[in-house]
Order: sequence, then C-alpha cells, then structure tokens
Amino acid sequence: MSTTGEELEVKFYISRPRELEQKLIGLGGRLLTPRVHEVNLRFDTPASSLLTAGKLLRLRKDTRARLTYKGAGSVVGGARLRQELEITVSDFDTTRKLIEALGFQVQMMYEKYRTTYSVGETEVALDAMPTGDFLEIEGLDSKSIKAVARQLGLNWRARILDSYSVLFERTRVNLGFEFRDLSFENFKDIKVSPQALGVKFADS
Repeated sequence: MSTTGEELEVKFYISRPRELEQKLIGLGGRLLTPRVHEVNLRFDTPASSLLTAGKLLRLRKDTRARLTYKGAGSVVGGARLRQELEITVSDFDTTRKLIEALGFQVQMMYEKYRTTYSVGETEVALDAMPTGDFLEIEGLDSKSIKAVARQLGLNWRARILDSYSVLFERTRVNLGFEFRDLSFENFKDIKVSPQALGVKFADS
C-alpha cells in the first residue's frame, strides 16, 4: 500500500469473517481485490539467516507475480513497521530459478485466499489461511489503523505483530508437525486452536 518503502500493519485472528466483511462494507469499504488465491514462496539461506534476522524474501503469485523484501520490524504506536521493497515480475518460475541460482532456497510455501478493501486511508485484508481466518489492517499511521479496528469492534489487545511464517513456526513446534508448508492440503484434516497458534480471537 505504502509508496514510502515501508509498511505499518497489524493482524487479528478472527472467528466471524463474513460478519466482519459486512461491517467493512457498512463502513464504506471499497472492494480493491475480490477473493483471490495466493501462493507464496519464502526464501532463505541454508542457515535461515533471513528468518533469524527477522527479514523476508518472498515470491508471490496471485493475479500477478511479485518479489518482495521485508526488513526487520519495529513497533510504532502498537503496530508493526517494516521496510518493504516490492517489484512486479513477468515470470514467476524464472524468478524462482534466479533466486535459487543466487544461493537461496525455498524454506516454506504458504497459501491463502485474500479479499482486500480500502477503508479511508487504510487497506483491510481478509485472509483465509489453512490455520484459520485473519484480518490485516495496513495504514499510514497507527491512529488510522486503531480507528478502523475500533470501528470493526476488534480487541486491540488481541492484535498480532508476528508474520504468518512466525505463527506457523510456532504452530509446528507446539503441535509437532514435520511438514514445512502451510498449505490447505496439509491442514485438510487438522483443526488448529488459537492456543497452538499463540493468539486470541479479536472479534469474540
């Protein structure tokens, strides 16, 4: 969303995504991107140096392909601030080969279905993940992010500052999973509790 090379955002774990989507529309939310399937590849060194440093190198494919770098995060006004550099690439598979030729490996694949709205100066994404439903608010400042969260009736104290990768790694440890990918196929017979994720529902 930002044109400054930074992102400021928070996530919430939610139990009633359809109800919250109706609230978004009631707030005057404008649909930016209808529900779309995403495939994300997270790259790292064999020693996981990027993850250890809180950084991210990601290749995403939905209606287009994008290569993204995110720097280590800090907390500003209760939201997570990170450097974000992103470019659109013309060929997903060739870009993957290029990154691997530079010595990076795919450490994890994760997928989701995302619907994106704009509310004022914020973007609100409804993410259906294999581990449950999330709502992400990204804005130019924490005040606008908090305002939208409040209007949606979300518990600010239940906000999440971790990435989906960190949440999945925590779940892997808590539940003893051996698979590496956060895919709908891997979770088709698994129901993950908020306790396993280390989060709380923000809309209950």
